[in-house]
Amino acid sequence: MKQHWRQVLIRTETTLRSTIEVIDRAALQIALVVDEQERLVGVVTDGDIRRALIRGLSLETAVGEVMNKRPKVASLRDSKAQLIAMMEGHHLYQLPVIDDQGRVARLESLQALYKQPSFPNPVFLMAGGFGKRLRPYTDECPKPLLEIGGKPILETIIENFVKSGFRRFYIAVHYRAEQIKDYFGDGGRWGVKIDYIDEVEPMGTAGAIGLLPDYLPDVPVIVMNGDILTQIDFARLLAYHNEQQAIATLCVRQYEYQIPYGVVNLDQQRVIGIEEKPLQSCLASAGIYVLDHSLIKVIAEQKQLDMPTLLNQQVSRGEQVAMFPIYDYWLDIGREADFLRAQGEFTKYF
Repeated sequence: MKQHWRQVLIRTETTLRSTIEVIDRAALQIALVVDEQERLVGVVTDGDIRRALIRGLSLETAVGEVMNKRPKVASLRDSKAQLIAMMEGHHLYQLPVIDDQGRVARLESLQALYKQPSFPNPVFLMAGGFGKRLRPYTDECPKPLLEIGGKPILETIIENFVKSGFRRFYIAVHYRAEQIKDYFGDGGRWGVKIDYIDEVEPMGTAGAIGLLPDYLPDVPVIVMNGDILTQIDFARLLAYHNEQQAIATLCVRQYEYQIPYGVVNLDQQRVIGIEEKPLQSCLASAGIYVLDHSLIKVIAEQKQLDMPTLLNQQVSRGEQVAMFPIYDYWLDIGREADFLRAQGEFTKYF
């Protein structure tokens, strides 16, 4: 619903008369009651108002007396499938999504979730790496063709994009390129169009993007590593990028790690505390990006380029680089432990 839902934000003191006008004007059949910080305190539907009037309440009654003070809500971490299951299970047509502070982030509609969109945006999949950390599995097979759940990793990635409404793919290949080309062909088996970008020599994690053809539509490009399993909502990611009006959007994942030693805290040379094996966390790049079309030319001019360098260049030029946190399932198949873990988790998430 993009920002359309903001039209139905009201306060507890709003009258039923005004609430009816808000609901009618937005045509969403619901209004969201929020406080000064836009934290959700309740919802009211046209049915709630109708029942209030039948009970004899006047149109000047404050909506706070009528609203549902314990509505069903979703979090930003809930996937599209989880949203649909929640709405179907509780017979809801709209569902507010709130952040960790209880503020309204958006309003989902069951009709919109069911609707199958179609996007003109190209998807660029990076599948040219050697997969050295996964040897001997990759001695004779490129990593994107390693099977998890009975099919290649890259096939699962493409199928997820297809389900989200993307039809145009470019795959960057280098190591054992012919095996990838032979398996996926022109994409006809999946009802999509696939072209290949041949890296004669490795060009860095972003360089091959500069080899994309000049005739691409002037829309953002989604870029993703070809060894990631995820349930991210690509349509939501693209909508977020467009709303931010950013030159690029970087997907990030919360990463936690434990220091295996006691950490000493100092004030100059004086010990002020020792913390035993503390747990640290940071935001790590998830290997998924949305790039403005103009960056294709920027990359082409530099030949060999890594993605962090590209994004740092844009930041230094004053361009906006947005951050999109991933709360859905995500796993980078970079090591043998990840590969084995994915085998056990595949049926649960895919």
